[in-house]
Amino acid sequence: MNPEEYRVMADLEGVQWWYVGMRRIARALLTPLLPAPGAGRRILDAGCGTGWNLQELSVFGDTYGVDLSPLAVITTRRRGGRVAQGNLLGLPYASSSFDVVTSFDVLYHAWVVDDAQAVRELARVLKPGGLMLVKVPALRILWGAHDEAVHSRHRYTRGELERLLESTGLKLVRSTYANSLLFPVLLTRRFLDRALNRHGSDVSLLPPLLEKLFGGLLSVEASLLGAMNLPIGASVFAVARKAHA
Repeated sequence: MNPEEYRVMADLEGVQWWYVGMRRIARALLTPLLPAPGAGRRILDAGCGTGWNLQELSVFGDTYGVDLSPLAVITTRRRGGRVAQGNLLGLPYASSSFDVVTSFDVLYHAWVVDDAQAVRELARVLKPGGLMLVKVPALRILWGAHDEAVHSRHRYTRGELERLLESTGLKLVRSTYANSLLFPVLLTRRFLDRALNRHGSDVSLLPPLLEKLFGGLLSVEASLLGAMNLPIGASVFAVARKAHA
């Protein structure tokens, strides 16, 4: 990705409905499990991109990022984030270094040639008793132009993500689909993409009314997740805990 594209991405991550809404949902899932800022709590966002998630996660503790892309590292540092360059398959941290590890839309990328190894590596740097939150795109039926544009390898079912985390010895705490209320709209969009042979990613601002409407629907989902899991959606979240030694 060239520097101009990273600049656009960094700007949009702060305001675009999907990015903002996904951060709200992640916070809704973590808050009951991390109810107060823990003194000395260390949080790693693996595949931190341009660093917006580090700001959101800072309400729970001290945040650190790691990303394969030097452009992501530069952008995150310019925004004040603590970040290292590194590969998800070989993180540049000692074992049991972090209380919380997150990974937002990284495991599905084509360059993650072994997602089980990536999760094992995330678990390695997690302290015993620590929490891991993983988010990935959901459901092959939603495969479309955006997936090709961002070099996707796979879209997961909820069960696949659960099994992936449990296969590394983690204990599942919770999993749910998200971006559920808009699922019929997204499914229609993907069928049209294929019918019209559309190319390119979905990362752009919609008209203000749609931005407000779609963002509001994700806020509703964040509230619903306080009491229930969602049965279908365009993304899937899972939270798991590493066993105590």
